[in-house]
Amino acid sequence: MDLATLIGLIGAFGFVIMAMASGGGIGIFINVPSILIVMIGSLFVVMMKYNLKQFLGSAKIAAKAFIFKIDKPEDLIEQSITMADAARKGGFLALEEAEISNSFMQKAVDMLVDGHDGDVVRDALEKDIALTEERHKTGVGIFKSIGDVAPAMGMIGTLIGLVGMLSNMDDPKSIGPAMAVALLTTLYGAVVANMVALPIADKLSLRMNEEMLNRNLIMDAVLAIQDGQNPRVIEGFLKNYLSEKSRTIDTLDGA
Repeated sequence: MDLATLIGLIGAFGFVIMAMASGGGIGIFINVPSILIVMIGSLFVVMMKYNLKQFLGSAKIAAKAFIFKIDKPEDLIEQSITMADAARKGGFLALEEAEISNSFMQKAVDMLVDGHDGDVVRDALEKDIALTEERHKTGVGIFKSIGDVAPAMGMIGTLIGLVGMLSNMDDPKSIGPAMAVALLTTLYGAVVANMVALPIADKLSLRMNEEMLNRNLIMDAVLAIQDGQNPRVIEGFLKNYLSEKSRTIDTLDGA
């Protein structure tokens, strides 16, 4: 569970709802037609930009903003050095006994064990990385589209409300409430975009960058193992993927 996403979402909505409650009650901020225009209207507009499978899969993608398990680069480096040492002593076949939880690393190691050429391994892993990144970008794009469309739908709803208000100018007392209702769609659009869709898109983009870093690290590690490089050299090379503060780990202590 990503506590930052959860706390941020709850905190943002909590303070907005508190402000609404202190400004005359929650009831005056609820208008069903406005909600339908912004919520449902935005979803249908975004649906037009993607195929149905991509759109329906967006809910599963959004869950990654809250629940996402990823290996730490430090752990991947440590495992890579252990495999490099095993391969140096017992050959690539010794890697068959390695316990690997990362599916991408397992795929790369299997290709090593099968004796594929280095260029073949690199091409296969780069293609996997590129396609995975493309799928992630689609998920990010969906929520960015919602963030773009929701305020526009809010403005459309406001214009609809203004037209209705101006067509009923005979009753001056109804102008104020009608204007308030018309402005609610703008409010809903701003809330959906800036408190839900765009933050989720940014968090998914962060997740994508983390996963791409791990996959590139694994690819470099596996190719270095295939080249027969010294584990200490591989360690120093892979630590470039870490921040300066994290490069103090020594994966070869006691080796």
